[in-house]
Amino acid sequence: MSQLNWKIGCEIELLAPFGLSRKDLAESIAKANNGTVRRIFYPQSEPSKVPGKPLFHNLTLGFEVIDNQGNLIAKCVDDLTLQDDLNKSQPSKPGWYRIVSDDTRFLQLITCQANPEKTKSEVLHPIADLFGTHVEEGIEGMMRVADNTGFPIAIAAPLPGERERPCELISAPIDTNHLEKLEVLLKTARLLNFTVPVEGATHIHFDGLPLCSANVFANLVNVFHTHGKNLKRLVGTNSKCRRLGNWDIALLKLVNESGFRELPWEEAKTRLIKLELTKYCDFNLKNLIHPIPNKLTFEARIFPVWLDSQPIIEAAALCEAILRYAMSEYQILPAAPLEWELESVKEFLKSLPMSEDVGNVWLSKAGSIS
Repeated sequence: MSQLNWKIGCEIELLAPFGLSRKDLAESIAKANNGTVRRIFYPQSEPSKVPGKPLFHNLTLGFEVIDNQGNLIAKCVDDLTLQDDLNKSQPSKPGWYRIVSDDTRFLQLITCQANPEKTKSEVLHPIADLFGTHVEEGIEGMMRVADNTGFPIAIAAPLPGERERPCELISAPIDTNHLEKLEVLLKTARLLNFTVPVEGATHIHFDGLPLCSANVFANLVNVFHTHGKNLKRLVGTNSKCRRLGNWDIALLKLVNESGFRELPWEEAKTRLIKLELTKYCDFNLKNLIHPIPNKLTFEARIFPVWLDSQPIIEAAALCEAILRYAMSEYQILPAAPLEWELESVKEFLKSLPMSEDVGNVWLSKAGSIS
């Protein structure tokens, strides 16, 4: 099939078989590419049961695979949304831990100052030194750092049972030979018997630079608002996937206000930032309007997990076509979300600028849905 013509990055949620971990996948990918593995801290967040603190922020242990020229091949990291497959009564695996705080600034400081290769007992010592305090050992093997007033900074805690098994496989950005490069990673996962988690999803990031226009942004919001529900049915979104959902209606109202489309992009971003968009939705626009280093992307989060690269590339090609449709149409007007009607879905697919082979894949898929 035709190649993609857009730089993308893929995040594929996988589960290691019992007895293996995401580290094993990273090491196998490195071996297949004559690369090396580097242990890293990877930020995550999860709901908190502590009153007044809705989220606990984590640094979990992940692994970067680097080629012999120092370029990133992939990352194998935790994803805290993957829960149902795990036996939490299993003992914590030796050497694995996470660092928890209720302030992301402290975790950014730890990322800069601490060494992820260190053990749980050692890792927070540089942070204690910065605050002029000492690491305190707590219950159940936790290591705690506070400031000299007793205010908590962070805790290094043993990893819950089997928490080393979830693996979000993150590709490096891919701008050519998308199918082949992705298949190298997934073939390695299949050989190790990695499987699809109960809550698993595939997220595809698209280079956001071509989308940085108020008019294009408004078109994106309108087209995905209207067709998003049907697209989820078409691609087979996992109903057990966590952290999906619709945009706040305030976004739809803002981009369709008189004069928004004519705004310079910087001014449009200033207005959009005030909405405090979340990334945890079907289509993540947050990275387009917030200055996150090396992550100016549009992220489609609705795809299920596929263990082969072909359907991922087909999904990416469908999404690329929608992005190009939003870029080519002068003004896509807002409309209510459409219900599934086969002829209407086919009409939309035929209107998209995609190759005949990609179009046929999705027209056939639509026709197979009862």
